[in-house]
Amino acid sequence: MTSLDDKKEKILGLVSEYILDKSDKVWIPGKDWIEYSGPTFDTDEYVAAISNFLDGWLIFGETGRNFEIEFPKHLGSKHGVLTNSGSSANLLMVAAATSRKFSPLKKGDKVITPVVCFPTTINPLIQRGLEPVFVDVELPSVNLDLDKVEEALKLDPDIKGIMFAHVLGNPPDMDRLMSLVEEYDLIFLEDACDALGSYYDGKKLGSFGLMSTCSFFPAHHMTLGEGGFVAVNTEKIRAILASIRDWGRACFCNSFKPGSVTEGTACGNRFKDWLPGMPEAIYDHRYVFDEIGYNLKPLDMQAAIGLQQLKKLPELDAARRENHKSLGHIFERYSKYFHLPVATPKSDPCWFAYLLTVRDDAPFSREDIVKHLEKAKIQTRSYFSGNILAHPGYFHLAKDNPIESFPVANKVTINSFFLGTFVGITSEKIAYIENVVDSFFEGLDK
Repeated sequence: MTSLDDKKEKILGLVSEYILDKSDKVWIPGKDWIEYSGPTFDTDEYVAAISNFLDGWLIFGETGRNFEIEFPKHLGSKHGVLTNSGSSANLLMVAAATSRKFSPLKKGDKVITPVVCFPTTINPLIQRGLEPVFVDVELPSVNLDLDKVEEALKLDPDIKGIMFAHVLGNPPDMDRLMSLVEEYDLIFLEDACDALGSYYDGKKLGSFGLMSTCSFFPAHHMTLGEGGFVAVNTEKIRAILASIRDWGRACFCNSFKPGSVTEGTACGNRFKDWLPGMPEAIYDHRYVFDEIGYNLKPLDMQAAIGLQQLKKLPELDAARRENHKSLGHIFERYSKYFHLPVATPKSDPCWFAYLLTVRDDAPFSREDIVKHLEKAKIQTRSYFSGNILAHPGYFHLAKDNPIESFPVANKVTINSFFLGTFVGITSEKIAYIENVVDSFFEGLDK
């Protein structure tokens, strides 16, 4: 009789065979899309995911905890908590910053954030009772304008924090930013969701803030299918993050295996009095809650994928840097038409994408060149929301922040777009992109 282990090995062997056969497809220029990004899996990720799934433990467990130990090393942090998405990571970070056990930020506090952003950067501020203070951005980086940040700080003593995302992996001037953080005693919440593998002055982005986040959405530097991470340097904050992620549960014991909640746990006192201030009745640790929390846990299977992706991260990062350089060689000869991306001095970005902003005096619009590229099956993306206040969900915030008072943000909304840099964009595809771009400007000159 064939053992379960043998059957499992047979299944995993078939998975590998299937993935190898599937990956044999040849890209056809002009017929198949050049996607701006996407998951970069081989047999390792699929086998790890299926193997984990077959073991029968579905929710966050030991594999997830192993990922939480390994991933902070790539951010230059000591601790961290894995979540089900990058959006959840931002929510969790802000929730921890407003926790009753920590509370560096309190309801009603003002937090600076750029008006050009992805909604998940500012939504948690609003959801947790904080007031966003919007500032304009600068070109060509589209990072928040530090002059505007300083002006806001001088005018409003009620500003207590700052939260922003490094734009496509390229940071602002972090020396000046951290000087302002120190001078005004700000809480810095760092959104590094687009910046995995990026550095400023030799220090990894994601290691500057009190807390920082990372996203594992399929378009990002590495992916778990979905997922996010909050990185910190203290066990105290990590425990708060873990509690809020897990419904606000107070129990910290390992419960990844059947029976572990009563045997071999961190405390060994599941059914004993343990929380100060609680009634004298005996509570089950598993159902004592001391935070207003959520369920933001990932599947253990996602962590299994992540551990395989971590092994490949240097290769994935190197490809993004090289592809960004290659796209730069193409567009530099058309610089009179575009604001081209420039790395901030002292930075080494691992570029999420290649950002272009059409100049005001260009004889074409963003729509013109985007249509040309996409007709040739080259995928593009606008720079996320552009001015977030121009979107219906945020009209109520625009009453005190008129849209027209952010001229650069409005320019980004109309004129900015980006191309992909991920490892799936091969040298063959780069050559095709070059031909398509050149054909647009040849037509323009005629």
